[in-house]
Amino acid sequence: MDDIVETRRAKGSGWKSVYDTLRTDILSLRLPPGTLLDETTLSERFDMSRSPVREALIRLSGEDLVVTLPNRSTIVAPIEIATFPKYVEALDIAQRMNTRLAAELRTDLDLKSIARCQREFEAAVKSGDHLAMSETNKQFHMAIAHAGRNPYLASFYERLLDQGRRMLHMHFEFLERTHEGYLLTDEHNLMLEAVREKDVEKADLLAHDHTRQFRDNFINFMKENYTTDVPLRQLRTAT
Repeated sequence: MDDIVETRRAKGSGWKSVYDTLRTDILSLRLPPGTLLDETTLSERFDMSRSPVREALIRLSGEDLVVTLPNRSTIVAPIEIATFPKYVEALDIAQRMNTRLAAELRTDLDLKSIARCQREFEAAVKSGDHLAMSETNKQFHMAIAHAGRNPYLASFYERLLDQGRRMLHMHFEFLERTHEGYLLTDEHNLMLEAVREKDVEKADLLAHDHTRQFRDNFINFMKENYTTDVPLRQLRTAT
């Protein structure tokens, strides 16, 4: 009886294993943008029926990590380089607004949460695990967003951070290989201190500079690895 229950449980939760594995492969770029995700091939890979594979793909689609084409085939979502300037402009606004609000409204409990997330990011940097680095980077910024007490802005910010994780992975790779710049750690600490001091204007400026550093290094990565020019739009100066 226990074996039957365990089998049923495994079948019901099978999509989660497929989802977790594919999500990790996509975010870490082991599955490059544009890779075809064939349900039959994936079913064979995971030794499952197509139903849990299809469910996993639906959930990944909800996170904009895969897209379904008109012919109904599914691919890993492309990284839209042409729209990168608009993406980073939206990220800049969201990052600045959430950080400003955190500096204004944070509590002592918020500070502990932000500091803990920063320690986890620093540990990930030391490990050299880019996937862990992008996840802990997101958690650091979301801890700041939650301190700002605006769930609408926080939700918008989280979606942008998720959409940018593969680009951040490239950003980390570029910095480690070229040693041009640093892995955000110092900037995180400065942002934490500005929030701690309730210095709204300084927090705004640091958040803006943080986005600009990410933008510049990602553009440098693209120029180094691809011949296509990336159109740039200057971020508005923080005021």
